[in-house]
Amino acid sequence: MELRARALACLTEADPAAKTAAVAAMAVASAQGACTLDPQAAIIASAAIPGRPAKPDLVPPRLVGRRSMNTVEGRAMLIHALAHIEFNAINLALDALWRFPGMPPAYYTDWLLVAKEEAYHFSLLAAHLQTLGYRYGDFSAHDSLWEMVEKTCDDVLARMALVPRTLEARGLDANPPLRAKLAQAGDMDAARILDIILRDEIGHVEIGNRWYGYLCRQRGLDLREAYAELAARYKAPALRGPFNIEARLQAGFTEEEVRALES
Repeated sequence: MELRARALACLTEADPAAKTAAVAAMAVASAQGACTLDPQAAIIASAAIPGRPAKPDLVPPRLVGRRSMNTVEGRAMLIHALAHIEFNAINLALDALWRFPGMPPAYYTDWLLVAKEEAYHFSLLAAHLQTLGYRYGDFSAHDSLWEMVEKTCDDVLARMALVPRTLEARGLDANPPLRAKLAQAGDMDAARILDIILRDEIGHVEIGNRWYGYLCRQRGLDLREAYAELAARYKAPALRGPFNIEARLQAGFTEEEVRALES
């Protein structure tokens, strides 16, 4: 099966376990040369995007419950929130893979890797949630990440600017304090999962940064000026610290960008 068509099939799969298994199988098939790639193909979705289960209920961010680290339920709520982010991240990687034709073959290989690693992250968090006595879908969640994916469906440049290098980069900043909270609460298994996620997410943000730079050069745009214009046009959330400067530099942000954040 053609890789982008297969990614769309994974994207429309609603069951989380089936989706993660399908992504893993797609990655194996691609590595074995069993998937063709047609970057120019016009592939049309015939099912709802994204596929996702009936639960969790999606609510505004302000209505997501508080997460006290002093109780098992509070820690489970935090793990559930992280699992929901990773589930959405699987879908955004699959969407980036199938939606945008005409990119170099390496672009599709990169986003296949992201989808594979996001599926792994979700599986880790969902399994850990079960050790706490809960399942994915037991708590409500918000949909802010996917809302920006939908906003940027018309332009791969906007997608690279505002999803990986904006919203996912915020995950680099949020990871260390969340890890510290879980470790302080004695949940070292969860803390180790966050270590894996941070390691991989640096690479995911770097992929977004790299393709954003490629597209800016292709279109003759200044990186910072184009980003400011896109952030205003698509109403991207304001960037607020503290920032994980080391991780951002590893993820391909320039010294100039980092200095601007710090100031």
